[in-house]
Amino acid sequence: MKTPSHEMVRRVAAAQKTLDRFMGQPFGWGTADCSRMVAFHLRQMGFKPALARFGSYKTAIGARAALKRAGFETLGDVLDAMCLVRIPPAAAIVGDIVQGDSGEPLGALGIYLGNGAMLGFHEDAPGATTIRRLSLSDAWSVA
Repeated sequence: MKTPSHEMVRRVAAAQKTLDRFMGQPFGWGTADCSRMVAFHLRQMGFKPALARFGSYKTAIGARAALKRAGFETLGDVLDAMCLVRIPPAAAIVGDIVQGDSGEPLGALGIYLGNGAMLGFHEDAPGATTIRRLSLSDAWSVA
């Protein structure tokens, strides 16, 4: 299905705002992590993610506990509960949410920027950065 041009303009603008806000931002559990970045991006796309129900956290263990308190095992489960449609990663377009490999069982999310690039956090970068798609496990359409 072809995306109307006005929708693509909106997606690009939202992705750019997310890129401007997070690019180079040092990773910090509960302040600048992939869930906060995705929540910011979803707000730019007109969604109202309810992060407050998860509570605050400052560590990976705290993030997993916050997810469990809200009734979820992974970040992907949260996106599914928001009724975002899972799509094949190869079908992702600008502004969609993608999930890649992570050392954390809760998952690692990023924002697809197009041309095989995503905005995300990576252990080899000092802050959020553009990452070339190596291996994506899941994707969600943000329509």
